[in-house]
Amino acid sequence: MSAPLLFRPLELRGVTVPNRVMVSPMCTYAAHGGIANDFHLVHLGRLALGGAGLVVAEATAVESRGRISHGDLGLWSDLQMDALRPVSAFLKGQGAVAGIQLAHAGRKASTQAPWDGAGPLTEADAVRGEPPWPVVGPTAEPAGPGWQAPSELTEADIAALVLRWADAAARAVDAGFELIDIHGAHGYLLHSFLSPVSNHRADGYGGAATARMRLAIEVVEAIRAAVPDDVPILYRTSTVDGIDGGLTIDDTIAFARELRLHGVDAIDCSSGGVSADRSSDTRVRRGYAFHTPYSAAIRRALDMPVATVGLIVDPEQAEAILQHGDADLIAIGREVLAQPNWPHLARERLIGPDFDQWHKEAGWWLDKRLRVLRHLDRAGETPLTRYSDARQKSESLPMS
Repeated sequence: MSAPLLFRPLELRGVTVPNRVMVSPMCTYAAHGGIANDFHLVHLGRLALGGAGLVVAEATAVESRGRISHGDLGLWSDLQMDALRPVSAFLKGQGAVAGIQLAHAGRKASTQAPWDGAGPLTEADAVRGEPPWPVVGPTAEPAGPGWQAPSELTEADIAALVLRWADAAARAVDAGFELIDIHGAHGYLLHSFLSPVSNHRADGYGGAATARMRLAIEVVEAIRAAVPDDVPILYRTSTVDGIDGGLTIDDTIAFARELRLHGVDAIDCSSGGVSADRSSDTRVRRGYAFHTPYSAAIRRALDMPVATVGLIVDPEQAEAILQHGDADLIAIGREVLAQPNWPHLARERLIGPDFDQWHKEAGWWLDKRLRVLRHLDRAGETPLTRYSDARQKSESLPMS
């Protein structure tokens, strides 16, 4: 019997991902000054211990003003690079491919952590030590009502920013990461240039679709030139904007075709976020595996590897997505936070217990546990009957 697709390797350029489970980049807002700390090592390390083939560290800003919040990771300094070395080393030591997402929040930068409101930082936040900072965008239009008006980036500003992406990518590789995921979704800088909803420039970076793609293509080219040839590049994109006048799946297929020509190896499929206006209409219905129709459309149009994300909670569901040819990687986010051992437990569901796949520090004990449980099962014991019997016996024991 052949292994389920979920547990077959995937070749991406010079890297072999040992299985198709990808830990999606998820912001934790736990950094200080963009510097990783023990939390990041434990958090990401725990997910690697759970058996994921690819673990992608959260959105990591290429410059200080590109952070979403004060708690974001950064890679604009060597100090930040050095702090990430133990993280990548541990991920790889557990058999996972170590990836990192590089990002610039653009006009959606300078925000509160979600548990503090997720809105733009104000002087009230400065009182508690989190002052706002100036933000940038394709034009001076804010991301939504009440949001800070950005400074419009000049062409010289853009050229400098592209270099910062390249520098951050080089630092990522130096820090030990094996794969780069470019954050081009959710209304952040690259997405805000790509979408006609947010890009109303009149120069070579606005107007026609090819001009709106230009910044993203320049970033991809700069990163491809800055990292070794065997380092894969993923590009996370909002496949549809889901609002009037926004990007459609046909637009994204054309965009993905250009990305592939310039060195992107796989498309990481998400959606929405171009506007921070929570009252704006969105036609993206959130249900189980709700991005899969978009990943499937790109994969079939371009025969290009794709990752899909969004309420994929069940191993059989994940396997069906792969079997139908709708994706090549299954990106798990909140589900793996709820159950860090999701990949191992998925293997058990689809194949059967195999504790050789666990890290030995747990696998040996779990194998022993299984043998004991099977023995008790054959004896007809359950946890409740065993407890009841033991309690009855204890009642006859002398208490003094």
